[in-house]
Amino acid sequence: MECVATESVATDGIDVPLTSEADGEFPFRTELSLGGLIAAWERSAQSDDPVRAALARVMGEALEKAPELREPIVDPAVIERHRPLVRALMSLAFPPASWEQDFASALVPFRLQSFYATPQFERLFLTAAGLVRGRVKVGSYIDARAGLTLRALSTYAHILRKFYDISMNVDAPMIFTVRDPEMGFDRHFKVAFDGQFVSAEPVGKLPELSEDGRRRLLANLSDPWLMRELLPPELFVFRGFAVLKATEVTDQEILSSLKRDLIDRESVVAPASFRRIQDRLRALFHRPALEFSLAAIEGDQVLMLSSTNGCEHGCIFADSKHYRLRDFDNSIYERAAAEGRPMFLADLSRQPGLGSIEQKILRAGFGSLVVAPLYYQEALIGMLELRSPRAGDLTPLHSMKLQEVLPLLSMAVKRGLDELNGRVQAFIKEQFTAIHPTVEWRFRRAVLTAFEKQQPEGGSIQLEPIVFEGVNPLYAMTDIRGSSTQRSQAIRADLTTHLRLALDVLRAAYQAKDMPILDGLAYQIGQQVARITDGLRSGDELGVLRFIRERIEPVFPQIQRVGGDVRPRLEAYRAAMDPRLATVYRQRKDFDESIALINDTLSAYLDGEEARAQAMFPHYFEKQATDGVEWGMYVGGSLLESGAFDSLHLRNLRLWQLMVLCGMARRAETLKSQMPVPLETTQLVLAHHAPLAIRFRLDEKRFDVDGAYNVRYEVIKKRIDKALVKGTGERVTQPGTIAVVHSQPEEAAEYREFFEYLQARGDLRPGVEELDLEPLQGAEGLRALRVAVEVDPDRGPDDGAARIDTAVGNPARRD
Repeated sequence: MECVATESVATDGIDVPLTSEADGEFPFRTELSLGGLIAAWERSAQSDDPVRAALARVMGEALEKAPELREPIVDPAVIERHRPLVRALMSLAFPPASWEQDFASALVPFRLQSFYATPQFERLFLTAAGLVRGRVKVGSYIDARAGLTLRALSTYAHILRKFYDISMNVDAPMIFTVRDPEMGFDRHFKVAFDGQFVSAEPVGKLPELSEDGRRRLLANLSDPWLMRELLPPELFVFRGFAVLKATEVTDQEILSSLKRDLIDRESVVAPASFRRIQDRLRALFHRPALEFSLAAIEGDQVLMLSSTNGCEHGCIFADSKHYRLRDFDNSIYERAAAEGRPMFLADLSRQPGLGSIEQKILRAGFGSLVVAPLYYQEALIGMLELRSPRAGDLTPLHSMKLQEVLPLLSMAVKRGLDELNGRVQAFIKEQFTAIHPTVEWRFRRAVLTAFEKQQPEGGSIQLEPIVFEGVNPLYAMTDIRGSSTQRSQAIRADLTTHLRLALDVLRAAYQAKDMPILDGLAYQIGQQVARITDGLRSGDELGVLRFIRERIEPVFPQIQRVGGDVRPRLEAYRAAMDPRLATVYRQRKDFDESIALINDTLSAYLDGEEARAQAMFPHYFEKQATDGVEWGMYVGGSLLESGAFDSLHLRNLRLWQLMVLCGMARRAETLKSQMPVPLETTQLVLAHHAPLAIRFRLDEKRFDVDGAYNVRYEVIKKRIDKALVKGTGERVTQPGTIAVVHSQPEEAAEYREFFEYLQARGDLRPGVEELDLEPLQGAEGLRALRVAVEVDPDRGPDDGAARIDTAVGNPARRD
């Protein structure tokens, strides 16, 4: 029978308390009766099994002395007076062999009133009055009006099947949840009702069901209100008893609940959620005093979450205690991470060689401990810690249950770290704009430290200084020779053309109509041409354009109808104007296109080579493209979170820098034939072997050298491209060459070695010039080495400047 003895209905996923019997909602009359059970025993007396038949006859003899058990039982005292006999009768429904272990009870039909139960069921489920206690969860497809729907449907299913030959299935999955008073946590049971000893009987004449009523009923089988209208409940009575059997599904329910809990964004950072997860783990492991912690790994920090942290902010960082990875050296945490599996210490007091962390846990009153690593996509992201006060509570026997929860907790930790990372990234973008990937770790650490020191009231975030000590600078540039002069010449040429076109218009108008003012304006144009012919000064470009737009062009609409050659001259003037700039843009366009071609080509080439250099060894890199490409690098252990650094990497990058300059010089030479204005490039390196410190300037959003001594490096860097060879007036940078400016003999010696290798490779031409430089403002005693780059067009651009030929005996091999 599909009967359900629940007093309330819940939607799927919601627990509802079981209500008392006194609510009066259930409309059917029910009578407790053992008649069906007694009839079963009487049938057994006719069995071919002599033992069973003999037992049934003994049972019949006992019933002759208790005739009131054959009648409907109204007074519970009847059951109590004949308790031994009732127990014997019940052996047909309750197997004696599993009596002590089973969770089962006999109930008044469709009520939660128990009159007989196994010891385990009585301990967990029954109140002193014999009512079933706990919470129930049922399917969501039932209409829950008036709180009686499921029971009513079950009773009508019985009536329809027995009297009207209509089959109706109202099975609904049901889970009873009850608090175990001894263990202190919830336990979950799947329940099933056996209604073989329940019988429905009509009161008086069985009501008829018309064809129309049958059609309506079949179309609305889930509507108990329609059934009540067609088959009034007062016309039926239910006699007998139902058997409720419960199977424990605590583990399955806890795992399902954990999955639902951990979907929540604040599952491990909200106090109530964290404690709820801890309660579920206590139930799963059957350890009521179990305590659990989560450790999330963020860089070199460990963020420890526990129920005692006082989660308030909904953030895995703000609501955790912070440690360093080194704090867990030689601990069970380190061993679990190293071996990639859970580590069990079943009895801490008997464990030899405990580390400081384990000793601290032991002193806190815990006797057993398990630590398990948490992974996301094979990367270690955190640890799970379970502790119990009693030794032996946590052993390797719990490994199977532990493996069920580890993936769930890993996802929760990953989500918490992702949210923290999003918050940090948002702050970094707000405060620092773009950050080079090599040093991003240091900015993250600074932001996290600032978060940690932030006042609980939400005060302003103060960032610590971000300084990298002992880094080695590398600076180089490919400059376009004479770009300022050529740009000035292009501007002057375009302005002169613009002025002469305007002059042509005014002259044509003056010839067509004798107006002295036109001749006066022509004179002023001549003065402007003469001034810029002598040289373009600052502000001349804007001054000329303002003169044309304010003094000359307003006249054009008034003179365009005077006749003569004015209209053709005006058309020529307007056709010569760039539509976007409203001025002549010819020479400048050719020059700008040539500059852009060089910058784009060399910048793209440098980006590709820089990616290879980062793969060799991570470093900080910055680039600026204006008239050529200028780039700087900082290399050192302090830039890396690991701190790993070796001088070999530095020498390798210095050599790589020279090889890239060779590649840039060759590409610039190849581009000449494609340029509207052929331009030449020069290559320059500043050798600086003394380490320095760099500091991030928050107000300027960039790195700069730190300290008065280190400022000298920046001064030299800004001025060396204009440096002159002593006594000659010649610039140290020359087209087709690389100049290495240095101040120390050991710097020159190192670059001579590099030159020799690159000359053998064919990247450089033979010979090295040694040059003394004129003193620069703020820098004296500078010298330079200068070598010519092999820019033979037939050689072709190489496939990668940083590719080093390792063929023994063939160092000059070309790609």
